[in-house]
Amino acid sequence: MEKKLIIAIDGYSSCGKSTFAKSIAKLLNYIYIDSGAMYRAVTLYCMRNNLILNDEINRAGIIEGLKKINIEFLHNPELEGDETFLNGENVEREIRSLEVASHVSRISMIAEVRERLVELQQKMGEGKGIVMDGRDIGTVVFPEADIKIFMTASADIRARRRLDELKGKSIVTDFDEVRKNIVARDIADENRDISPLRRADDAVILDNSRMTVEEQMVWFLQMLNKMQNES
Repeated sequence: MEKKLIIAIDGYSSCGKSTFAKSIAKLLNYIYIDSGAMYRAVTLYCMRNNLILNDEINRAGIIEGLKKINIEFLHNPELEGDETFLNGENVEREIRSLEVASHVSRISMIAEVRERLVELQQKMGEGKGIVMDGRDIGTVVFPEADIKIFMTASADIRARRRLDELKGKSIVTDFDEVRKNIVARDIADENRDISPLRRADDAVILDNSRMTVEEQMVWFLQMLNKMQNES
């Protein structure tokens, strides 16, 4: 039996991290954990409970509310994938909205939020055999991960991909608004005080600006085979 691995995928927003991670999980029959969805779910909870009003964040209320938040991923066989549930409710569609995206970076800057979610993520990974994507998986959540990949792509390409994704979900917006949101997310992620976005020293860079998902999987399999042959 092959040893189960922890695979950490970090990188900028809208680089296709989730699609890539899901493909790897399916290939290896691993569990896929969407850490970004967990932060989005917390953000949605805050919005619903008036903890974000007029662009002001109720930090104390958010910290207190963490005790009432439960996040899990349940498999939907019709979609052949996992969906995000917040306190028993399927919120997969709502957490992908631009409104949630516009607040999630600031919510993720709150130390207590990150500490709580990192705790949950590490517990999910205790049995290994997982693929997790996010901003600080290889640096904070699983610094001892067996494989670390850092993904990047140009802002224009990421904006186009994100726009196509939103259109596919019947969410109306335009390219300039999406690109502006992506650039703002990059700046916030790179400059936050807690767990800023950065590449782990031992992470392999994957710039997928000109790569299809299939080409990315060929790249991954080549890397995995090389690693296993060297071990």
